[in-house]
Amino acid sequence: MRSQWCLALVLLLAVAGTAHCRKSVADLAKEDRSLFAIATPFGFGRDGHVEIGLSDFQVWHQAGQGVPDPDVKRMGFFITTSDAQTLLEFDLSQGQCALEAENTVKLFTMDQVEQQKTDAFTYEIALQDLIAEYQGGEFQLFFANCEPLSAVSFELRTELYNVKSNGKRDYLSIGEDELPTVYMVMFILFVVAAVLWTVMVVKASPNAHRIHQLMIVLVVFKALTLLSQAGMYHLIRATGHAEGWSYLFYFFTFIRGILFFTVVVLIGTGWSYLKVFLADREKKILMVVIPLQVVAEVAIIVLDEHTPAAHSWFTWMNILHLVDIICCCAILFPIVWSIKHLREASQTDGKAARSLHKLTLFRQFYVLVVSYIYFTRIVVYLLRSTMPFQYIWVSDAAGEAATLAFYILTGLYFRPHSQNPYFAANADDEIDLQELRETA
Repeated sequence: MRSQWCLALVLLLAVAGTAHCRKSVADLAKEDRSLFAIATPFGFGRDGHVEIGLSDFQVWHQAGQGVPDPDVKRMGFFITTSDAQTLLEFDLSQGQCALEAENTVKLFTMDQVEQQKTDAFTYEIALQDLIAEYQGGEFQLFFANCEPLSAVSFELRTELYNVKSNGKRDYLSIGEDELPTVYMVMFILFVVAAVLWTVMVVKASPNAHRIHQLMIVLVVFKALTLLSQAGMYHLIRATGHAEGWSYLFYFFTFIRGILFFTVVVLIGTGWSYLKVFLADREKKILMVVIPLQVVAEVAIIVLDEHTPAAHSWFTWMNILHLVDIICCCAILFPIVWSIKHLREASQTDGKAARSLHKLTLFRQFYVLVVSYIYFTRIVVYLLRSTMPFQYIWVSDAAGEAATLAFYILTGLYFRPHSQNPYFAANADDEIDLQELRETA
């Protein structure tokens, strides 16, 4: 039991800040875990509130001679800060009940639910009425069952929110309140980028390739993704959920994910500007890695909107993040193959200078892709995990700014004009490059 508590806390620390809880519902049946999270960390202001609704509460226990009925006073909800979780882990390892630990703030126990003797129980409190000298902070909501050999069932509804000066509820965590503005600004910037890139491709149509047209579609869907995110967070702020906008966000994210990784792979293989075909192993990258990565990315977003009270929530979140990183690394292989083939081609008489120039540019693109993956998958996560909760929005802004920079630099490398050494290829280059690929 103690090891389960410790494991749960470790997993919480591993994904802290990845999800954004506003309103959530959960149906827990015969739940025998001794400790589990109801919501991920939420940033409360000075007028932060917690509202919990319970219905159909039942207690199950292992019957037998000498086995007492479980004490529902040792079952209940509490909140704690991220900083106090390490101390809480120590208290749990010493056999102390989480509801009685010094590093937790107890909300209510299940005996209060039974005493009400109604089908539905509602608990609502302002944190400033619960915590002495309260000035705001980041807290996480847990349920603890300190009675061994017992399980509970109940339907749960939670709302975490801040009350604004006008009396209206704000369901965005402190630190997320700037996100609607961030995503709207980035939407405008990507629309400008899409217009400029389209004008460039149209003006240079004699030197434009199919990959340039595909890049236009990619930038458009990226802009639509940002617009849906801005609308989604705006709706969450007012209502606590993003119905309608969330479905648009899932759709645009799915299409944008397919287009993004397809464009990177096709650029790395030289499709449409060095050759009009794809080798078998390049097709395998497109058919296997890209769908897997996109499904993982969308699954993370969907899972992110659900309560971590569900079984295996943390396990699936970690698995999906791992799959996302592996797939991001896998798309580097076509670029590495192209670099290897261009290095071999540079040793061929009559084409050394041109091949060396292309080789240098492919290496620059490789470094660009690696830097983008490292920043958006690791640095952004570290920013979110280490920055004060009031500035969580900075990590999202940094990730989107890095994405915009990646799109701009890629466009500069592959802009359609006759002097671009990427497109200075003839039929002999295509034949030789294919021969090198087949013999590699």
